[in-house]
Amino acid sequence: MWTRDRRTRGDVLFDNLNVTVMLVICFATLYPIWYVLVNSFNDGTDAMTGGHIYWIPRKFSLENYATVFNNAGIMTAMGITVAKTLLGTVIHVFFTAMVAYALSRRELIFRNVYMVMGTVTLFFSAPLIPNYLWLRDLGLLDTFGVYIYPAMFSFFDLIIFLAFFREIPDGLEEAAKIDGANDFSIFLRIVLPVSLPVVATIALFHGVWQWNDYFTGLLYTNSDYLQPIQTFLYRVIAQSSSNQIMGATGGAINRTVTSQSIKLATMIITTVPIVVAYPFLQRYFVKGLMIGSLKG
Repeated sequence: MWTRDRRTRGDVLFDNLNVTVMLVICFATLYPIWYVLVNSFNDGTDAMTGGHIYWIPRKFSLENYATVFNNAGIMTAMGITVAKTLLGTVIHVFFTAMVAYALSRRELIFRNVYMVMGTVTLFFSAPLIPNYLWLRDLGLLDTFGVYIYPAMFSFFDLIIFLAFFREIPDGLEEAAKIDGANDFSIFLRIVLPVSLPVVATIALFHGVWQWNDYFTGLLYTNSDYLQPIQTFLYRVIAQSSSNQIMGATGGAINRTVTSQSIKLATMIITTVPIVVAYPFLQRYFVKGLMIGSLKG
C-alpha cells in the first residue's frame, strides 16, 4: 500500500539546513587535523619559503618522521608514554573498581562517611605546592612511580563504577558465596567480567588522560629518560629555533627539517595511537555512557 509523504516543505528545509550545519561542524573539526598531517609530510625548508599548504603536500618528504624516529630522546619518551599509559590504566581501573565494589556493599562499616569524604574531593583538591611536598615525602619525585601511584584512584570514576555495580543482580553473588567464594574471588571472577562496558569506558577515559598528560612530567621529573612524549612535545613547541631543538634532542637535524616540521610530525605520532585504539573501544564506550540511564 502506497503512503503519501507527509513531510512539509519546512521539514525538508530543516533537514537540509541541519545536514549543512553538521557538515560545516565536521569540516571545522577534521580540517585542522588534515592540515597538520599534510604539513608534516611536506619538506620543512620548502614550507618556510612562503605560501600556505592547505590540501596536499607541496613537496612530499618523509624526513620529518625519519628525524623523529631516529632520535633516541624522542623514542625513549615514546616508550615512557606507552609504559605509563598501559600500566597506569590497568592499575587505575583495577584499584578504582575494587574500591567501588567495596563501597557498593551495604554492610560496609562507615560506608556513608567514605562517600562524603570522597565527594569533597570532587570540589576541592590539593594546591600545587602541598602536592609537590607530598610526592617529595613519598619519594616519588623523578621516578616512574610518579606517573602511576598518584593516579591510581579517582572518585569520579568510582561513581561510574558504583552505578554499574548496583545493577548487578544480587543472586549472582549469593550463588557464588554458596559455592564457597569469598568477596575477592567474586570481584575477580564475577563482577569484573560482567562489568566489561564500564571497565572499557573508564580505561578509555584514563588511558587518554595518561597519554596526553604532560604536566606531571614537566613538574615532577628532571631526568631526560623519564620524560613522556607529551612533555617532550611541549618542550619542542616551546623552542623557537632549530638550534634549540638540536640541543634538546641531542642529535643533529637534517637541513630539510625545521622546528615547525618536527612539531607537526610529533603531533601526528602522538595522536595516532589514540585514534587507532578508539574504534575498538567505541561500542563499550557507548554502553558505559548509558549506565544508569535505563531501567528494566
